[in-house]
Amino acid sequence: MHYDIFNGDADGIISLIQLRLSSPLTSTLVTGVKRNIQLLKTIDINPEDTLTVLDISMEKNTNELVAALDQGTAVFYADHHRSGDIPNHDKLTALIDLDANMCTALIIDEYLKGQFHDWAICAAYGDNMISKADQLATAAGYTTEQADLLKELGTLINYNGYGADVADLHFDPADLYEALVKYPSPFDVFEDKASPYYALQAAYQADLENALSIPAMHSSQVLSVFELPGEKWSRRISGVYGNLLANQQPSSAFAVLTKNEQGGYLVSLRAPLENKQGAGDVCSQFDTGGGRAAAAGINQLPVEMLPDFIKKVETYYA
Repeated sequence: MHYDIFNGDADGIISLIQLRLSSPLTSTLVTGVKRNIQLLKTIDINPEDTLTVLDISMEKNTNELVAALDQGTAVFYADHHRSGDIPNHDKLTALIDLDANMCTALIIDEYLKGQFHDWAICAAYGDNMISKADQLATAAGYTTEQADLLKELGTLINYNGYGADVADLHFDPADLYEALVKYPSPFDVFEDKASPYYALQAAYQADLENALSIPAMHSSQVLSVFELPGEKWSRRISGVYGNLLANQQPSSAFAVLTKNEQGGYLVSLRAPLENKQGAGDVCSQFDTGGGRAAAAGINQLPVEMLPDFIKKVETYYA
């Protein structure tokens, strides 16, 4: 059996789209909400199985990865998050790039020598690498209008990945992947009025309007914090809303907090776009926290630890 294991956000979904458009393969899809990254724990891996793992931190899956390799399972692994020590194993093909201006879809784009470059640019936009994606779109000869379409689609696919569980989402990420992999180019998605793009577009606008009505609970020169209520729309919009805020004020860090059922916060942290580092390091200081240099989060931050979180973020970026 072959498993395609991928993050349920734009980067993970579009990374797999590129691979399977290039090399069609019958597989079992393993994914979930964006923050569900310990996906190797969710399957029983046999020695004769093969795995493709995309856009989930190797560091968070090390034990399961090593166990799979040691029993003879072949693994192709591509990612841009914290990796920890990469196993030196003849059964592992690891394409890991931790540069803040790389995402997994761009790693796959290089691996495939630009075979589906428009999809890779779409993913870069979705992962909020706006400047990088703009450069790639210009170099590829796309008009401003075409680049804007790629940006919107990437944003919408990414938006769909945020939630406490799949029930919060408009599309199960596996279903969204299966719907989108039918299109050789993202521009084909816009031509099909029955594509997921149109449903996600309407839903995103409604959720964003709710978020924009809420003022900051904390604001300083280096950090603004927004607290959203414990509603489905809040959990869906939290990550892309953080991206939107970061793009509007690139010199500042932003944190979007969403109340959860445990009485704490789900946290999305965005580093200043002018200083894309440290977000993963700060969030990793808290239990259930992690991420990459430019964007990170905490799955469960107790309310009483919020002042400590704010202090650590402001100290880092001051």
